[in-house]
Amino acid sequence: MPELPEVETVRKTLNSLIVGKHIDRVTVHLPRIIQRPDDIDAFAMELVGHTIQGVERRGKFLRILLDGLVLVSHLRMEGRYGLYSEDEPLEKHTHVVFHFSDGTELRYKDVRQFGTMHLFRSGEDLTNKPLMKLGLEPLDESFTLEAFRKVIGKRTTKIKVALLNQEYVVGIGNIYVDESLFKAGIHPEQPCNTLTDKQLELLHQSIIDTLLEAVQAGGSTIKSYVNGQGEIGMFQHQFKIYGRQNQPCEHCGTLIHKTVVGGRGTHTCPSCQVLV
Repeated sequence: MPELPEVETVRKTLNSLIVGKHIDRVTVHLPRIIQRPDDIDAFAMELVGHTIQGVERRGKFLRILLDGLVLVSHLRMEGRYGLYSEDEPLEKHTHVVFHFSDGTELRYKDVRQFGTMHLFRSGEDLTNKPLMKLGLEPLDESFTLEAFRKVIGKRTTKIKVALLNQEYVVGIGNIYVDESLFKAGIHPEQPCNTLTDKQLELLHQSIIDTLLEAVQAGGSTIKSYVNGQGEIGMFQHQFKIYGRQNQPCEHCGTLIHKTVVGGRGTHTCPSCQVLV
């Protein structure tokens, strides 16, 4: 957490809150959040005087576009952004503050302190770490069935493990992999190269449908996720399989099992998702 739907929701929220704002100064309270450049003072000074043009997303990363710069931000498990008045008290775990010329501040909070920020010149971010090796975007028009088949179809690894690999398909974490596999009727331990053309087609569409439904619901709030306006996601109320161990499957009534696949807790219906 957060996964693609949550990051997409944050992106949309930030686009409505910070586009056009001019950065007067930047305060960094936790230097390790800043991964590029190495010099924290250089990071802060380089942003001064720039105006935010828009916010985009690549996988689970936010791309904050400025005039001539791109700030790549990964929220990891607990990171969150919020827009505040400069008069509001600084809350605990606020690690980076972008001070705007209109008296507002974009504040980055992170209880777990796992989030990262990388600053690039425009055009350099997509060809350098951490974005350079990311795979297919599942909500982009480039995510065709043929592209998905080419990336996934011949691999011998378990399908869940493959879908969690961000070098193949980006943005799908544990929640949405479980939900997508259940929707497609595919067992998470099924080797990729044993999936039929029909199964690949079903899974491809299930990934798209699941993510679109989650984005529409504002993502999922399991523990602490909120968007840039402090609102929780609602997709957790639509879960068909994730987190429903020992509850009856909505399709067949069989009790949902929870196991471990690829080191991740995994939810499966033994009747609807049969390992071939």
